[in-house]
Amino acid sequence: MAERTIIPFGPQHPVLPEPLHLDLVLEDERVVEAIPQIGFIHRGLEKLVAKKDFQQFVLVAERICGICAFGHSLGYSETVEALMGIEVPRRAEYLRVIWHELSRIHSHLLWLGLLADAFGYENLFMQCWRLREYVLDIFEATTGGRVILTACKVGGVEQDIEDGELAGIVRVLDGMRAEYGELLRTFLKDRSVKSRLVGVGHLTKEQAHEFACVGPFGRASGIEEDIRLFGFGAYGDLSNFEPVVSQDGDGYARSEVRAREILQSIDIIKELVEKIPAGPIDQKIKDVPAEGAYAVSRLEQPRGECFYFAKGNGTKFLERFRIRTPTSQNIAGMVHTLQGCDLADVPLNVLTIDPCISCTER
Repeated sequence: MAERTIIPFGPQHPVLPEPLHLDLVLEDERVVEAIPQIGFIHRGLEKLVAKKDFQQFVLVAERICGICAFGHSLGYSETVEALMGIEVPRRAEYLRVIWHELSRIHSHLLWLGLLADAFGYENLFMQCWRLREYVLDIFEATTGGRVILTACKVGGVEQDIEDGELAGIVRVLDGMRAEYGELLRTFLKDRSVKSRLVGVGHLTKEQAHEFACVGPFGRASGIEEDIRLFGFGAYGDLSNFEPVVSQDGDGYARSEVRAREILQSIDIIKELVEKIPAGPIDQKIKDVPAEGAYAVSRLEQPRGECFYFAKGNGTKFLERFRIRTPTSQNIAGMVHTLQGCDLADVPLNVLTIDPCISCTER
């Protein structure tokens, strides 16, 4: 009988961008069980709704995570707007989606670079992050920030983007598409990448449903679910949106789905730039959230569905704010994919869910 050994993986590990800790139970070199432990960076941000009013808290929500920053400010704002019955101007909804899809490109390029680094492909890592700089430059030109944008607020957005500048963004993205296409071919057709990811960490569609996996993690196992399909905000004006889905359910499928979503986000931005209406970018707010009123909203973050809950108490301070993040949903599925894999495959398997521990722990 093989001897069992328990070894720690994380919270500090060269392949991990954030502090995820796993206790790996091994039989020789094979993982038979993975026990997650979280809580290393819990900051109690949700409690700050008692000290920051509902408009100020947008800045706190945006700082839950740097990579998911704009998405959290958007999800929080949409929840409070639903709570207060605020109608956001259409131009503001378009600008929000444009920034959100740029954030998705930024997040996926960062992840792809980290995955390349885990393979030891330093040049591919640098090329991915070089392309990501184009998106960060767009953020800086349109908002003044490169990671924390401070562009969203309850009722709309803080600043407009002129039509000429929007056309310039499209030109930059078209240039990125050609360069990214070369990187994508290099990565997805590489023999070493396929040997390390194809058939590794397999998760069936039934198992993905059982573990309630969301985002690219679930879609790589054949689950055709994407909150953008519900048409919230400007997503309802897209002519033909279909989520990127794979049926294979292994590490390669998860990587391919996320990599191809970058091209999809570029198409979404180009279509919205063509259709963006003129008009105001915010709605003046004079009321406060009503006592006992509550609202929920859902948002497709780069890693999957994020669920927001807010409750008012009749003052400018919320009674309660709560988030359920995609990584917290995907950890159970990730642990399952680790069972039966080799120890050497653990880092790549963990990266294929693109964990965001800052969002999970808050």
